[in-house]
Amino acid sequence: MDLQTLTYLVVGASFALYIGIAIWARAGSTSEFYAAGGSVHPITNGMATAADWMSAASFISMAGLIANMGYGGGLFLMGWTGGYVLLAMLLAPYLRKFGKFTVPQFIGDRFYSKTASTVAVVCLLTASLTYIIGQMTGVGVAFSRFLGVSSDTGIYIGMAIVFMYAVFGGMKGITYTQVAQYIVLISAYLVPAIFISLQLTGNPLPQLGLGSSISGTDTSLLSKLDQVVTELGFGQYTTTTAGSTLNMFVYTMSLMIGTAGLPHVIMRFFTVPTVKDARSSAGWALVFIALLYTTAPAVAAMAKLNLHATVNTAVGLETAADGRMVVNAAAVKANIDPYATESSLVYEQRPDWMKRWEKTGLLKFEDKNGDGRIQYYNDKTKSEAAKAKAEAAGWKGNELTVNADIIVLANPEIALLPNWVIALVAAGGLAAALSTAAGLLMAISSAVSHDLVKGVFNPNISDKNELLAGKVSMAVAIVIAGYLGLNPPGFAAGTVALAFGIAASSLFPAIMMGIFSKKMNKEGAIAGMLAGLFVTLFYVFAHKGIFFVKGTEFVDLIGGPNSFFGITPEAFGAIGALVNFIVAFAVDKVTKEPPEHIQHMVEAVRIPRGSKAVDGAH
Repeated sequence: MDLQTLTYLVVGASFALYIGIAIWARAGSTSEFYAAGGSVHPITNGMATAADWMSAASFISMAGLIANMGYGGGLFLMGWTGGYVLLAMLLAPYLRKFGKFTVPQFIGDRFYSKTASTVAVVCLLTASLTYIIGQMTGVGVAFSRFLGVSSDTGIYIGMAIVFMYAVFGGMKGITYTQVAQYIVLISAYLVPAIFISLQLTGNPLPQLGLGSSISGTDTSLLSKLDQVVTELGFGQYTTTTAGSTLNMFVYTMSLMIGTAGLPHVIMRFFTVPTVKDARSSAGWALVFIALLYTTAPAVAAMAKLNLHATVNTAVGLETAADGRMVVNAAAVKANIDPYATESSLVYEQRPDWMKRWEKTGLLKFEDKNGDGRIQYYNDKTKSEAAKAKAEAAGWKGNELTVNADIIVLANPEIALLPNWVIALVAAGGLAAALSTAAGLLMAISSAVSHDLVKGVFNPNISDKNELLAGKVSMAVAIVIAGYLGLNPPGFAAGTVALAFGIAASSLFPAIMMGIFSKKMNKEGAIAGMLAGLFVTLFYVFAHKGIFFVKGTEFVDLIGGPNSFFGITPEAFGAIGALVNFIVAFAVDKVTKEPPEHIQHMVEAVRIPRGSKAVDGAH
């Protein structure tokens, strides 16, 4: 069976499964719509949480980022997993004890203010809508490559699928659908990783294969990769960092507290019966997440090595007659000069996977010296020796541009794995994007229908009408998400990091202070959220060149790029969170402390014995 037909069958079967589950688990009450009735088993919730949390960024982009950045890309592993542990240990049990549906409702009730709840809704919508752009983009990339349609058409199809199971099923339908999506995405991630690890190292466990020697040689995989990338003018794969040490630390911290403040993940802990179950499901989710996150570094390194093998024989790998990527021991021993023209790939003889990915625009070739070969190297290197070698070989700049987002999706094709593995990866990429998109849409829907419509504008609305409002707001959110995916704003390139920065600077401090500081009042919390959000957005938008003042870019007004101690805009969420805390405590000191009953409530929430029913009542 040809690849295209097989891909249609596998992806179509996964979509049919999701829709079937949604019909079976459709929501019939507000409790089921917002919190799946609070009756989800901890293991089930752990699997759904893993799918909700591991977005297209985790499945599609993370390994690509690590492949491009090397050691420095480890900050994504540390930040995202560390943030999840922070969420599980410091927030989830207490929020579950509180017994409400949503994060804005917790903030509104804890800070005894509809204004606080409304500000939290604004922060939630800003973070969630920003984050969802990346998910819709991931859907478009996967559809355009594997199903032979345009990325726009792919986004429309994705919108329709999410509409079918999210609008009718609510949190109940989304939860059980996400369980299926987790199984699909983790299978799609692990199967090709195991295949490729066996090919390159003979070790079936990618986590161990990463530290093993290349089959038939005494050279370790990482040592060979270090050698190859440095010869081509790149920094050492195992030592390259993401900017300064300070920036790497702040970036990691921003991802950590941003993860802990993501509302669509926090909502998952309202779906289990007790506080004990919330803790248990958090532990199970970490196990399910670890399966992918411990595999990602191996996928990144092996994909980068295979990519070099395709365009440059100096890597010492070649394609055997049966289609497997194998070691060319003679090339390894000869240590072929990567700048020798004969060691680069003739463009007309490029493999089929390159031709397929060129159609998506995510892989591009520009023959700068007109020799018909693909020269792949770092033409921005500071190494004069590397530049001299390239120029001596007649090279006039890097000719191959590879988008980081294709590393995971193209990896099975680069390694010439069976067609069914490639089809499985397509289904996995779509499952990752759709599962997180559904969770984000649920957070948006509940914020609008429960926190604004019921909490602010119409407190006496009936359950039936509130459920209708939730479904309508979900449908509207899907349309807005689709529009943003089709017409991404100018700052879309950093949308995922920006979403984490917004959550880190606005929601996380308010939740932390709401749980652990009984003296924090509404004035402090509101001022802190607004200050953190404003500072972060200003710094990010200034660097993205979004706003102008009398012809002067904001980035000039703040002193130039990365002017705040060399911190990049993607890492600025942690600084925004610090501003949030400082402003909140400063305002708290000069305003009236919270009422006694609020302080008693905070003390009760901090002792997580038993739990309230998840009914969403005020």
